[in-house]
Amino acid sequence: MVRKPARSGIKPDAKATSTRKPNMREAILAAAEELFSTYGFNAVSVRDIAQAAGANPGSVTYHFKTKDGLLLEIYRRHCGPMNRRRSELLAEARRVRDLQDRLEAIVRAYVLPAFTSGSDLAGGGTRFTRLRAIMSAEGNEVVRKIIAQTFDDTSHALIDAIHESLPHIPRTDLVWRGHFLLGALYYTLVTPERVSRLSRGSADGTNAGHAIEELVRATVAALQAARLDQPTPVPRKTASANPGRALT
Repeated sequence: MVRKPARSGIKPDAKATSTRKPNMREAILAAAEELFSTYGFNAVSVRDIAQAAGANPGSVTYHFKTKDGLLLEIYRRHCGPMNRRRSELLAEARRVRDLQDRLEAIVRAYVLPAFTSGSDLAGGGTRFTRLRAIMSAEGNEVVRKIIAQTFDDTSHALIDAIHESLPHIPRTDLVWRGHFLLGALYYTLVTPERVSRLSRGSADGTNAGHAIEELVRATVAALQAARLDQPTPVPRKTASANPGRALT
């Protein structure tokens, strides 16, 4: 269970509290993101955020009206650039002729911006990735609405593009498989050290390029899997029932 930070336990920088920050709005956003990514949304109050930012609670409500509005702005500033890049790459991927290459390009269009963002303000950064994972797991209705508002359009576009390439698979099945992709993406971004540990050092979990390609290959294979209502193919025999007789 996430525990609410004790107000006395938040120790803002002494210089930040002794002088007014040149951009209080940015200071509040940075403090809120750090607290939300550590403790979750429910456990953090407006007063906690103000204290960490070296502000007063009135400054938070002046700039963002509510804690909900603050979280929405954090998502907007991070995910707007990332979603735009995903849309650009997806449009390019849909023009690929070869089916296998197209599926790989579609999945890569979704995965790549989450890894290769050069800025925390373009959907990247460990802190915001951790925040997204915590927000998704927390189960707060306000948070769910913000996530839906931020990502549903690009998620529908991804699923539609996949369905165009795999029309024989029901869209509902592809929704499930896209859901698993999102979980794998979160976990890969947040805990890369697990790959290094379990591979006993033979793989580098922090190698973004390798992680992207492994995730793309695994996802494409999952997308192309048989439907649940189709029987599992019986493996072809590689030898005759009579061991002394070779196949012809």
